[in-house]
Amino acid sequence: MSTGGGERRGIGRVAAPVPPRALAKVPFAELADGRLQGVVSSGSEIERVYVSSITAGTHAYYCSTNNNRPCGGLNAWAMCKHLQALVDAAALQYGVDRVARYLRADLGDGPASAADLMDALRGQQEKQPAATVFSGFLRHLGYLELPDVAGPVPELDWFPTERVVL
Repeated sequence: MSTGGGERRGIGRVAAPVPPRALAKVPFAELADGRLQGVVSSGSEIERVYVSSITAGTHAYYCSTNNNRPCGGLNAWAMCKHLQALVDAAALQYGVDRVARYLRADLGDGPASAADLMDALRGQQEKQPAATVFSGFLRHLGYLELPDVAGPVPELDWFPTERVVL
């Protein structure tokens, strides 16, 4: 597409801005490895965190401390409050529809909320290792320790380098 001055422009899809979320409660949430997974702070002990996950398709869920001790609120018939907080945070970060598509959860027609998504998840408890998710969280925390620089940072160089020009 020419703009008359010999300039060319690329057209790409732009995601809507993400509303802020409470990082103190859920400091890390991601859609990765076929799961919604993340780290959720304990409500009672400041130094304790839980690694929570829900598997796409089967909706199998699990929640444990970072050293693999099962969450006390987790049971075979219902998800714990940490999993609910993870779904709420992911719905804010990615949008309810995107999280539902990733988890392959049927929300029906019309607008949906994080509560609707929780109701659509009908999986069962299935033990998952916490180490991979927790180490990813620690790696992301390490980015906060990087000094302020004006140039490129190799650790964060995951953006595409080529622009699409039409």
